[in-house]
Amino acid sequence: MAQHSTAQHSSLTDNINPSQQNNLEKLKQLFPEIFCENKIDWEKLKLVLGEENLADHNEHYCLNWAGKSSAYRTLQSPSFNTLSPCKEESVNFDTTQNLFIEAENMEALKILQKAYAGTVKMIYIDPPYNTGNDSFIYPDKFSETREEYAKRVGDKDAEGYIKRDGIFQWAFRKNSKDNGHYHSNWLSMMLPRLHLAKTLLRDDGVIFISIDDNEQAQLKLLCDEVFGAENFVASLPTIMNLKGNNDEFGFAGTHEYTIVYMKNKSSVDDLNGIPLTEEDFADYDQEDEKGKFYQGATLMRTGEDGAREQRPNGYYPIFVSRDYSRMSVEKLANDDFIVYPITKDGKEMSWRRSKDTLSKSLNEFIIKHSKNGKISFYKKQRLEDDIASGKKAKSLFYKPAYSSGNGTEVIKKLFNKKIFQNPKPLELLKNLIRIGSNEGDLICDFFCGSGSFAHAIMELNLKIKEKQRQYICIQLPEELNPKDKKQKMAYEFCQSLGVSENIAEISKERIRRAGAQILQNLPENHSLDIGFKVFKLSESNFKQWQTPKNNEVKNIKAQLDIFQDIVEPTATVENMAYELALRLGFQLTDSFEFADYLVWLNDKTGKRKTALLLTQYHNEMLNHIIDAQPQKVFALDKVFNGNDALKANLALQLKDAGIAFETF
Repeated sequence: MAQHSTAQHSSLTDNINPSQQNNLEKLKQLFPEIFCENKIDWEKLKLVLGEENLADHNEHYCLNWAGKSSAYRTLQSPSFNTLSPCKEESVNFDTTQNLFIEAENMEALKILQKAYAGTVKMIYIDPPYNTGNDSFIYPDKFSETREEYAKRVGDKDAEGYIKRDGIFQWAFRKNSKDNGHYHSNWLSMMLPRLHLAKTLLRDDGVIFISIDDNEQAQLKLLCDEVFGAENFVASLPTIMNLKGNNDEFGFAGTHEYTIVYMKNKSSVDDLNGIPLTEEDFADYDQEDEKGKFYQGATLMRTGEDGAREQRPNGYYPIFVSRDYSRMSVEKLANDDFIVYPITKDGKEMSWRRSKDTLSKSLNEFIIKHSKNGKISFYKKQRLEDDIASGKKAKSLFYKPAYSSGNGTEVIKKLFNKKIFQNPKPLELLKNLIRIGSNEGDLICDFFCGSGSFAHAIMELNLKIKEKQRQYICIQLPEELNPKDKKQKMAYEFCQSLGVSENIAEISKERIRRAGAQILQNLPENHSLDIGFKVFKLSESNFKQWQTPKNNEVKNIKAQLDIFQDIVEPTATVENMAYELALRLGFQLTDSFEFADYLVWLNDKTGKRKTALLLTQYHNEMLNHIIDAQPQKVFALDKVFNGNDALKANLALQLKDAGIAFETF
């Protein structure tokens, strides 16, 4: 009699959006009572929250546009694609911790959601500015096959949609200012990408977005919606052309903006600083036994985030001696001044440091008192500390090195020609990276362009011996147009290399050349990761269930016949392993060990965490698997060749060994 396995069964066609699933799980934790059969009961939610906390649908302030609902549906739709390794285009594939993903960025971000959620410290993007000359990519129905898309769209339709090859069979469309949905199209493009980016950020993560006046106002409102207005940090005018652009109406334009938001602003005390300049040293005009300093920030927090109700542990008394020479968190004498963090208009705030932390650093504060008796405390901003950690950046972002011309000059030196228009200058990017991240952090750019961001990271890592920053760069292989004079030189350069004429090829070559150049200045006994793993967007290695038309029996039977083996004929073991690893929560830089008929997914320390059975299984493999003591074993049903007894025996043996087992 056939035996039936007790193993947990997973469906490769169960494509719940990880971001959407994560949000639902958070709601269940907060309000379990509003769920009925895994669906939200809106009436119960109203009761829980109270009618007074719900917006009047007829009168409330919000950002809205034509296509917003569709943009949210796009966000919630799952990806049916995957990322496949391309070792021949990579640099140091087996050892590098950096990623270059050649893909439509929204698809790539969706695929990365499970493995990278909450792991990215900083994101920088330089999206299309919507000047009226940009071409945006609007994905159509992701569940369509290439054949269905080609049949529906054709090579080129009346509106100028151009059919692309392979997985990029989506549409490029010029977003002209004459278009009635000019801003709406741009917002619909940005909304899902920002939501996906937010999921990737750590709780203390920060995002920097370059933009100009065309969409700065809309972007600010959109980010308020996605990240929360309370997590807004700054809108930095960033001087890119001090001479000014005299072609602009009224004023010679000199600047762009860098919009800054955090995922959870209350999770950190502050952002990092930037290096001191020679002029800065004159500011350190006071000195004590520990060295030079100047009067820094007040100990009392300001703004809504600093209110007592937001940070109750930061509300406590500080005791000051009558001669104003000493301060303490404990009573000094009976006649002490007692100071609470209260503003002049009586609002209760909080101190920037906890009582315990302040007690260990009392000598690092200056006591100031006014004629009316008000006592304030200011941090001693020490020269030695600021040399090490940097100074707080000012809200007007300007240095001669930030000029866009410097970015162009770097490109010219690398390629001996100007093959890319207005790349971001390295010094600007390096300072943003310093402000938003620390050594060892993972950072991401999903509008990679010419690869300036990766170049800047490598230059910063040159001064770091151990925990170097790692990056994920994502760039669409957007075709270069030889008839466009701004793209002609880049097109011809790609031809000279014998590669496809697209922007992603320029990005990869720029990173290769920059890495080789940086190695020439590498100090002795210093290692530097100049490599990157290339992954490309591709169709899944596993067949996707297509809902039969009209649910006719013959159509259902045809689908079932197809699913006798869910593996696509073109699938390779390596590609399947990477796809499954992402679905299981492993990262693309984790260790993959291909051994006989097993694939081991290892953690950063090399410990075997998961075994994949993808091609075959026989009883002789059992002891080898159990001896390795992985946490889980995943197997494709096909490896058992219909032998239920073999499958059931494996499940029972693994259960006895304390190893989880799932089949696909």
